[in-house]
Amino acid sequence: MIEINIPGRGLVHLDNLVCDYNGTIAQDGKLLPGVGDALLSLAAGLRVHVITADTFGQVARELHGLPVTLEIIPAQSQAQAKLDYITRLGVETVVAVGNGLNDSMMLHEAAIGIALVQKEGASAVALASADIVLFNILDALDLLLNPKRLVATLRS
Repeated sequence: MIEINIPGRGLVHLDNLVCDYNGTIAQDGKLLPGVGDALLSLAAGLRVHVITADTFGQVARELHGLPVTLEIIPAQSQAQAKLDYITRLGVETVVAVGNGLNDSMMLHEAAIGIALVQKEGASAVALASADIVLFNILDALDLLLNPKRLVATLRS
């Protein structure tokens, strides 16, 4: 668990990291360099989840051996499926990371939503729905390994 007190927001208890796959922790179906190690480190304090429609059909192979829960969702109604998933976990315990329009509801409702603008780009709606916007997944995961950075970014 990550517990942080954010001035203006209060005490936040994060138990779950929920990541979109393509465009977030992977590009063209391949896990981005360094992400596996970062997820291993984060799994010591958070339950790590990856939610995807598995466009390239290789997510299970790419995540093999990592301590993550994989949720493959249908190609239809992805935004709702992602929101339903974090709702089952308890939105107040979730930090969500994504980049697409189908991530926007999840980013908005999570305790902390992080949108990424990487090589795949990002939906403007996802950016507007997030609490934080970054340009690299490793920077996003590093925020969780150094949670006082979250306080500096989110305090009001």
